[in-house]
Parts: sequence; structure tokens; C-alpha cells
Amino acid sequence: MAFENPSRDHIKVLLQNAGNIAVVGLSDKEDRVSYMVAAAMQSKGYRIIPVNPMVQGTILGEVCYASLKDIPEPVDIVNVFRRSDQVVPVAEEAVKIGAKVLWLQQGIANEEAAEIAKAGGLEVIMDRCIKVEDSILLPGGR
Repeated sequence: MAFENPSRDHIKVLLQNAGNIAVVGLSDKEDRVSYMVAAAMQSKGYRIIPVNPMVQGTILGEVCYASLKDIPEPVDIVNVFRRSDQVVPVAEEAVKIGAKVLWLQQGIANEEAAEIAKAGGLEVIMDRCIKVEDSILLPGGR
């Protein structure tokens, strides 16, 4: 059966209930899409947790972690800025940490990763931009 994203109504509920959003592949360079999207989400009140093994220190004022398993608190959404062929390990790690949602950004899709995440109890959204969805579904904020 082909993958289908949850309904827009359901995505809205997921966003409204999101506390911590771990952003895998978040760049510390302000001109990168991952940075711009994460900054926009942070400005709307979401807690952004950067995940990038190449960055030590902070991004957007938050401690950057090398991997999801290093985050010392619960994660609601794992938002992924990695190539489609690199997301299976991210899905596996998202299951291990007990995240609620695996969200692959626009242009990113991987059926195997989706199956792993779903089998682990996560909701899965693929090939959608979290910032765009938030702007459409919650234009006035959460």
C-alpha cells in the first residue's frame, strides 16, 4: 500500500501538541534552509533542539547534539533535513528515543524509514515542509 501523509486536520493537532522538535541536519549557517525553517518555527514558540554531529556548541541559542540518543529530554517531533537515502538510521533512532512523529522535510521520502517509524509507533509525515504546514494550519500561532 502506498504511503499517505496524515490529513491536514491531524497534522494541525500534531503541531498544536508539539513541545520539543529535534531538527536532524540543522545547519549553523544562517543562509541554509534548515536554519531558516528552524528559526521560523522557534519564533512561533516551538522548542527547537539541534542535531548535527558536525557542530559543537549551540545553534539558535540551543545546545546542539550529535545524535537523537544524546538528547536528555523527550522529543515530540523529529524533523529531518537529510537526503532520502540517509534517513533509515534516523527513523530507527527516533523509535529508540520514543519520539511521537517522524517528519521528513519537503523533497525527502523513504518508504523503509516510514515503515520502521510506523512499526515503532510514530506518526510519519514525508515530503512536507513543517514551516509551510504550520503557516497554513496555524497562521495565528499555536
